[in-house]
Amino acid sequence: MPESMAAPEAAGTPLRLEQRAKLSSYLGLSLKNGLLNLLTLTLYRFWGKTEVRRRIWSSTYLNDEAFEYTGRGMELFIGFLIATGLTAVFLLFVFGVQLLGPFAALLILPIYVGLIALIGFAIFAAFRYLASRTAWRGVRFHLTGSAASYGLKYLGLMLLAGITLGWAWPFVERRLAEPLWANLRFGDRPFRFSLVAARKENVYGPFALMWFGAVVGYAILLALAAPWLRWAAQSQSMTDPAALAQLSHAESRLGVLFSLLFLLFLLISLPYRAAMMRSVARGIQFDGARVRLKIGALAVGWLYLGNVLLLLFSLGFLMPLVQARSARFILNRLVLEGGIDFAAIHQSPESGPRQGEGLADAFGLSII
Repeated sequence: MPESMAAPEAAGTPLRLEQRAKLSSYLGLSLKNGLLNLLTLTLYRFWGKTEVRRRIWSSTYLNDEAFEYTGRGMELFIGFLIATGLTAVFLLFVFGVQLLGPFAALLILPIYVGLIALIGFAIFAAFRYLASRTAWRGVRFHLTGSAASYGLKYLGLMLLAGITLGWAWPFVERRLAEPLWANLRFGDRPFRFSLVAARKENVYGPFALMWFGAVVGYAILLALAAPWLRWAAQSQSMTDPAALAQLSHAESRLGVLFSLLFLLFLLISLPYRAAMMRSVARGIQFDGARVRLKIGALAVGWLYLGNVLLLLFSLGFLMPLVQARSARFILNRLVLEGGIDFAAIHQSPESGPRQGEGLADAFGLSII
């Protein structure tokens, strides 16, 4: 690994970030990973995930030089074993506490609250692992800071979002992004995250649309479901086949209505999702470079729709293709403004954690 970087670019020279993945090359990989996951009862997924990351990283170029992913499947597997052990201890404790009778709730409630903090811990740990296994020109990234502190911050911000009935959510998302990017290092140089720059992107307008849309949809669902609930409560004493058939039809119609309202909510949430992605990207800074994300709600919607259809029709086999498609979509819309003094960047002695993001995998939080 080099101790310092050559600097063919002068400071202030525009930076070019490109994702050059050929999506067709992921079809064979998707089939291979899917079949091996079936044969090994999903244990191969750690090595499959590593290969997907390696391909995505190696097809991502900054100024015509590729990134490198150095993680190993065994590291992810060890992280999974650790997470499995912790989960087993947690479940045994919960089952044991329930034997205490009426006092069980007093002990279990703090445990479930602690689970929220554990999710934050897992997010930070996963980001730290990915950073430590990413290199460019032989210089590693790494993440400083404490996963435990991030977990507590995550807990506090989730409580704030709940207390405010969700209205603090844009504030929460930005505050959770800040320590991840502000603690990121490339070699011995730190990234910065500017909340002032992030706030320049309007997110509360799209958020209000999403929030009020969700409230209206929920009210409609309750209004239409109330008669069915009363009818269902009386069905215990029903013996008339015609009445029971009508109840069954009502259940089907309610299910269709719920699905339509859910799809409508996803649709009206797209402007907020795109705005928040732009906001977080706008806050990221490194040396003399700033980040912009050129993305709109319609483009995000087409990405999500395509990904869902690919997963549905392939029964999940095309997940590697979906991940590569998403990475290419985001990275090719990132614009780097300004320049970086590469000659001033030196290798960091930090090597990162020895095991992978086991808890994040257990919670389904892995990015790729």
